[in-house]
Amino acid sequence: MAEAATGAVRVERVRGRSALTRCFARYPLKLIAPSKVGPSSCDAVWLYALTYGGGIVSGDTVSCTVSVGDGCTVAITTQASTKVYKAVGSKCSEQLLEARVGEDALLAVIPDPVTCFSTARYHQKQVFHVSANSNLVVVDWFTSGRYESGEKWDFSFYKSVNHIFLGDQPLFIDSTLLEQGSTYSIVERMQEYNVIAMVVLLGPKLRHIQDKMQDEVKKLMSGQLRPPTSGGSLYTMRSQLPQHPQRPQLVASCSPFGRTGTGMVARVAAVNTELAYSFLRHRLAELEPFLGAPPYAAS
Repeated sequence: MAEAATGAVRVERVRGRSALTRCFARYPLKLIAPSKVGPSSCDAVWLYALTYGGGIVSGDTVSCTVSVGDGCTVAITTQASTKVYKAVGSKCSEQLLEARVGEDALLAVIPDPVTCFSTARYHQKQVFHVSANSNLVVVDWFTSGRYESGEKWDFSFYKSVNHIFLGDQPLFIDSTLLEQGSTYSIVERMQEYNVIAMVVLLGPKLRHIQDKMQDEVKKLMSGQLRPPTSGGSLYTMRSQLPQHPQRPQLVASCSPFGRTGTGMVARVAAVNTELAYSFLRHRLAELEPFLGAPPYAAS
């Protein structure tokens, strides 16, 4: 990826602090590194990834390599949702990220969602190389499109791949694929849900956040999915149940991964973007001491 990369980032320890020692970007990628995010006492480098024109044009490839040195902290985010414009023929838009996270380092990839326009074709791949005590946060999410304007799951192709390697051993392999089929369209399969999100948390620094998120998701879903109770007979209960019970507006699940459960993946489906933002904002708020600012803070 390095030869064709449109972006390259390196963060290293300089005078005892995380410092950006390389930041290269060329069209269609632009990288912005604000001088200060959060209090000066916080040791974190923030990067905003943008594309010229506000989105990814059909056929464009955006690729970036990231190196996070030992003991450093980096947050990579966006200023708004990543728009993927309509496809020209069979051309596919691509985003590729390859990152290496050093010993006792923290990398947080916390973008806004990907929004594919009607007929868009999009492929994303993210590969992370970590050590035994690296720390990693990955939020990978996408919407049904411009659903408020009537474009709901109207894109042609969406694929997102996330790989995490510990040394040369695969630790987490995940792939999401949505493609218009001949039997059922994407909108028929997704029903009323307009946002799909995945959150990956890995590493010793994030263990307490993992535990808290799992507890909160368990409580949230047990309350929403608990069957109704009644003092009447079983026949009465069944007769009173609606034939088409209303689905929860947000559905979430959590599960550990790794040989010793060092990582956790959460999956979320929501009927709108606001609910998904609220979920992420609340569950990732405890990253603030590491990053200097809470992810997805309300403007």
